[in-house]
Amino acid sequence: MAVPDFWDNRSKAESVFKQLKNFKIIVEPYEKVYQNYQDLEELSQLIQEGDKKDIDEIVVNLEKLNNDLKQLELKVILGKKEDKSNTILNIHPGAGGTEACDWADMLLRMYLRWAEKRGFKSKVIDLLPGGEAGIKDATVEIEGSYAYGYLKAERGVHRLVRISPFDANKRRHTSFASVDVMPEAEEEKEIKVNPEDLRIDVFHSSGPGGQSVNTTDSAVRMTHLPTGIVVSCQNERSQYKNKLLAMKVLKARLYRRQLEEERKKLKEKYGEKLEIAWGSQIRSYVFHPYSLVKDHRTNIEEHNVSAVMDGGIDRFIEGFLRKFPERV
Repeated sequence: MAVPDFWDNRSKAESVFKQLKNFKIIVEPYEKVYQNYQDLEELSQLIQEGDKKDIDEIVVNLEKLNNDLKQLELKVILGKKEDKSNTILNIHPGAGGTEACDWADMLLRMYLRWAEKRGFKSKVIDLLPGGEAGIKDATVEIEGSYAYGYLKAERGVHRLVRISPFDANKRRHTSFASVDVMPEAEEEKEIKVNPEDLRIDVFHSSGPGGQSVNTTDSAVRMTHLPTGIVVSCQNERSQYKNKLLAMKVLKARLYRRQLEEERKKLKEKYGEKLEIAWGSQIRSYVFHPYSLVKDHRTNIEEHNVSAVMDGGIDRFIEGFLRKFPERV
């Protein structure tokens, strides 16, 4: 970057900046932890016997240092190139009508709250409302360091057991929703889409009950003909913006597809891919007859269901990443 003609080639300069950003994501947390360790070591040498205030300060800071080290360990596990990327998250209800649509909406809020607590940026790219309540489909972009690395632990089927608020007889219902997670392609060269391979359809955006919320054809449906992948976006008022967002989601799905093909060639190294299918739920959320959230892969349990639904899912994410590093 110190070369005199660095800015003469703007595309190369931007590429170098992206490399620098990725290096900083790795190096800066380590440097911060090491500096904190050195500060504590110096303080421990200066401490006087019986100085309770300084001893308490060291204990508190050691606990914080230990937590920071655990986060660094996770980032060692998340060592693949795509782990540092932003992510595209898709939520889709299973069979069950309104009850399943409402459950998908609850999961959407849970992930948005998780992103907010981590200081990540989130944006709902596409949202298809349910008939009576909830959502039929939602696609969200989450921007933040290691967003994909963390959230890929959430890919799979999520099961809800509760007394349905939509059942006049107050019976207990079981609902399912699937969560899919894709890394966002950061480099243009990683995924290139030939315009001739696309079919783009435009249509009216619609709200609950099929009511038109736009008088122009601003919603976009994009089909990638070679793979059959279909994405749609209707949240923006501008057709142009919807096309850009749809292309971003399409590239993410193609990127994930490319990565999975590479994993198949190295199956013995990366382990078996987790299957996303009905009946193979990764986690159960029980609201009745007792309160419990249980991850079936790690057996981690949490009885404070409200805290989990408010975005408190880090225990489940970190537990999975540590127990099954070969799967991630």
